[in-house]
Amino acid sequence: MTSHTTKPDSVQPAAETIPNVFDNNWFDPIESGVRNRVREFIETMMEDELAAALSRPRYGRVAPPSSQEAGKAESASGHRHGHRSRSLLGTFGRVEIAMPRARLNTPEGKTTEWKSKALRAYQRRTLAADAVIAGSYLAGTNTRRVRRALTALFGGAVGKDTVSRTWRKVKSDWDAWNARSLADEPIVRLILDGTVVRVRLDRKATAISLLVVLGVRADGQKVLLAIKSRGGESAEAWRSMLEDLVRRGLRRPEFLIVDGAAGLDSAIAAVWDGVPVQRCTVHKHRNLLAHAPERLREEITADYNDMIYAVTREEIEARRQAFIRKWRLKHRAVADSLEEAGERLFSFTRLPPSQWRSVRTTNAIERLHEEFKRRIKTQTVLPSADTAAMLFWALLASGQINMRKVDGWQTLAIKPIAQPIDLAA
Repeated sequence: MTSHTTKPDSVQPAAETIPNVFDNNWFDPIESGVRNRVREFIETMMEDELAAALSRPRYGRVAPPSSQEAGKAESASGHRHGHRSRSLLGTFGRVEIAMPRARLNTPEGKTTEWKSKALRAYQRRTLAADAVIAGSYLAGTNTRRVRRALTALFGGAVGKDTVSRTWRKVKSDWDAWNARSLADEPIVRLILDGTVVRVRLDRKATAISLLVVLGVRADGQKVLLAIKSRGGESAEAWRSMLEDLVRRGLRRPEFLIVDGAAGLDSAIAAVWDGVPVQRCTVHKHRNLLAHAPERLREEITADYNDMIYAVTREEIEARRQAFIRKWRLKHRAVADSLEEAGERLFSFTRLPPSQWRSVRTTNAIERLHEEFKRRIKTQTVLPSADTAAMLFWALLASGQINMRKVDGWQTLAIKPIAQPIDLAA
């Protein structure tokens, strides 16, 4: 039996064997000239830095002391001893530079190796290069595709391992963000929700929940306060999340917006009992439809929207009573589901009407979830729960996702009124 195998004709990396379609039509003499002079520029910079450390240029001697400084002259601060080759990757591509070496004298009479402040020990990439690599990853390019995406810029010098190492450098900023004090944050409102992502646990793709807390400052600007995986959306998980915020100095909020999960409601009662809570009207709408046959869903939606989007408190109250009376007779499960939400479904009516649009739902977080999932769709499964949370944070911290002020922010200083709508039907 004859077997047939195929293998590439060359052992070169794929990025080097693929012809560059821009070679003929997109040649840039300016870019080419700049890159050719990069090595000379970096080596000159290193030589100048070393000359300043030694107090003399290369091949130079220490200047003789003046008559006023006679007897105070000091010996040279060190001596050169050759060069070593260093590889550096920047937005200009990869270059090999001759790094000068020197020994510096110490006050104890010994010597120590000179270290450049501009090019740190073991540094193999410039900060600009790291920013480009991390930015491409955040934009949705996974580690295996980044080589092709950046081959024109870096000359094929970036692989998936480089992307992974660059991304791990972000972790120090992530850890600092998680430990930061919240005492100076003028938070007046919180939006709390969870999102499900797939991560790799014990070599298996597993769905986990990320708990997200979004804050609204006194000026109306939304800000991400926390995002963590606590093993689910149980009462214990949410309570641990909220207590961590309090421990870091978060002041008691004036208003909360939630999705209606039982675990979150229990955690809020334990940590911030008495704070007005708005249950997301979109989540409740889905619950109503789940309790009814498909033939009734369009009618339920019309009645529900007429009630929720009425323009005054009085109209909302009247239409709620009409909704309950109608659906108790037509399909009682729908009426029971609406009554289950209680006054929390209408807490938004305690605020000025200009704010209703921004407080009726958890859409502010839902939009972040959608954008986050769009960015990670090329990866399907993330390496770990910590990576998923860190990636969500980095999209906001890097400015790739921006959040605007909430609607009606001009009236945020007005406190919620005490009386909710009348629930009698």
